[in-house]
Amino acid sequence: MKELLDTNSAAIAAAFVKARTKAGSPAMGMVMTLVIVVDEDVATEALKAARRASREHPARVLAVILGDARGKGVVNAQVGIGDDWTGETAMIRLSGAVVKHPESVVLPLLLPDSPVAVWWPTDPPEDPAADPLGSLAQRRITDAAAASRNKTRAMATQCASYTKGNTDLAWTRVTPWRALLAAALDQQPLKVRRASVTGERISPSADLLAAWLSDRLRVPVDRVTSKGPGITEVVLETKEGPIRIARSDGKLAVFSSPNRPDRPVALRRRELPDLLAEELRRLDEDVVYQATAKRMLKLAAQK
Repeated sequence: MKELLDTNSAAIAAAFVKARTKAGSPAMGMVMTLVIVVDEDVATEALKAARRASREHPARVLAVILGDARGKGVVNAQVGIGDDWTGETAMIRLSGAVVKHPESVVLPLLLPDSPVAVWWPTDPPEDPAADPLGSLAQRRITDAAAASRNKTRAMATQCASYTKGNTDLAWTRVTPWRALLAAALDQQPLKVRRASVTGERISPSADLLAAWLSDRLRVPVDRVTSKGPGITEVVLETKEGPIRIARSDGKLAVFSSPNRPDRPVALRRRELPDLLAEELRRLDEDVVYQATAKRMLKLAAQK
């Protein structure tokens, strides 16, 4: 990667062009710009996840590291292509006055006529859509489970500030659970009278799954605590007996339903690149997540 010290957006853009020409690929099939707002200590891991996700979604990846906002504004960058990347990547370190206006550096680097996604791997802003970088994006991806403190409050904050284009990886993690539960009721259309979701005490995903069941089934849903990992069991109570999905090891679940034999179901806890790739597949509004976020806030207010 080419290192640029005390640089600017024009020089970074020129470095992209030079790197593509040197690689013999003056035109590359990138489909979006992915902006990662990240701390220095987790930047490497975030870029690894983005690299794997970019195999499915070739993108210009801009990792923005916000430093100390005091003093003169300085922009340093590392720019390159290749090295298992399907698009381009730049690690941009901001310090000084420019930290308060990161969009001034990022905006000229966005691919023209292409969607923009912004991802906060750790602590997100309270209102991603109002954030200077978040306002540039069609998709804003947060992760309440990766918040450095008070994960439960972080999830509630994201639900309260929901707007079109927002999503959270805590929600993405429950996609396989939601698919299994929906399939279970398709196969046996029984009337559910009550439900329960069991998971770690602090698990934004378990809280969201409970809110989703409450919203879709309109029945009481108990939130039960276990040692994990993650979500360990979901039970739907019916007159004929319980529909149960139990996963104690984070890999394999046992699916039980009335008058049918128990059967194993692959339900592996997915890695970060898989979650990120799923969220980048769709840039339209997730109305189900919107309804779940509203229900979660309503349930929290009733406690």
